[in-house]
Amino acid sequence: MDISNTAHSEGSSAFAKSGEQESKAAAELELRNVSKRYPGQREPAIAELSFTVPAGEVCVLVGPSGSGKTTAMRLINRMISISGGDILLGGHSVLHRDARELRREIGYVIQQIGLFPHQTVGENIATVPQLLGWPKPRIAARVDELLGLIGLDAEEMRDRYPAQLSGGQRQRVGVARALAADPPLMLMDEPFGAIDPINRTRLQDEFLALQQKVRKTVVFVTHDIDEAIKMGDRIAILREGGHLAQYDTPREILIHPADEFVAQFVGADRGIKRLSLTTLGELKLAEPNGLQPGSLRAPPQTSVRDALSMILTANGEPLAVVDGEERVQGLLTLSLIEQLLADEASANGANGNGSPSRLLVDGDGEAAG
Repeated sequence: MDISNTAHSEGSSAFAKSGEQESKAAAELELRNVSKRYPGQREPAIAELSFTVPAGEVCVLVGPSGSGKTTAMRLINRMISISGGDILLGGHSVLHRDARELRREIGYVIQQIGLFPHQTVGENIATVPQLLGWPKPRIAARVDELLGLIGLDAEEMRDRYPAQLSGGQRQRVGVARALAADPPLMLMDEPFGAIDPINRTRLQDEFLALQQKVRKTVVFVTHDIDEAIKMGDRIAILREGGHLAQYDTPREILIHPADEFVAQFVGADRGIKRLSLTTLGELKLAEPNGLQPGSLRAPPQTSVRDALSMILTANGEPLAVVDGEERVQGLLTLSLIEQLLADEASANGANGNGSPSRLLVDGDGEAAG
């Protein structure tokens, strides 16, 4: 069947539109000197990999082809066997667990989504709870709860089949299925890689909104450094052969790359990339001082990077930051963005902590020291 001919419109659905219940606690994940060597291979696929993901945070694994990103993820849920080291989830080694039971307690989302085509949306979401022996009323309630959480109407969607959904809707259902048993850890292997750019951005935003509600520990694999910067609380950059090049927050990696490999991997435009980590609502903006703002407007949650793009497209016109009722909160100009980068560089030169300084604006709307 040609899925493209049966896919429904995306509409305006989002991951985090509803769902009131709090989820169970997330668990800390720790990799201790983890190695993977395949028979007949001279070099290991993963070499002495160590890092810790605090409970409730998103860790993104990123690196070039051959760096072992997906291999590292598949070691965590024992889809492949470990050659050396240990992996702890919630302080307990996964090596001491029955592999099948372990996988039922870890949510897993892949790029191809992997929904069972012969099962309805509701049946797909119910897969793990059924394996765990949940009673039918509890499963039905959980299915409806999760459909609401990802922004899909339960009455309309639970009895549809995957071929009747759009790509974005199928990806949402894949996330719901991974969350069904309320796991302490989720593994996401390039989950948005097969989605078109517009819906990919939407799904990224919706997942981040969902994560604010469910606060799972997440390991997220991508080959896209921009996606890693947007999605991750922490980023693990792997070099070829599964060696860890740097593990830190996105801001720290952009400001203080560990070596030339990391600097080249994140790109020469890392100063511009840093602007994606700050929103307009975090800045002290220039006062309008009687000036009538033009048509260029954006809400406070807009990133400074997106705002810069808007200003450049409008030939340098100042951007008005407006609230939900279109009241102007202040103006952003090219000179203020330049000052933001300069102040941040100066602050890091002084204290090395990677913290951005706030823009100070004098009474005339000019950037002050």
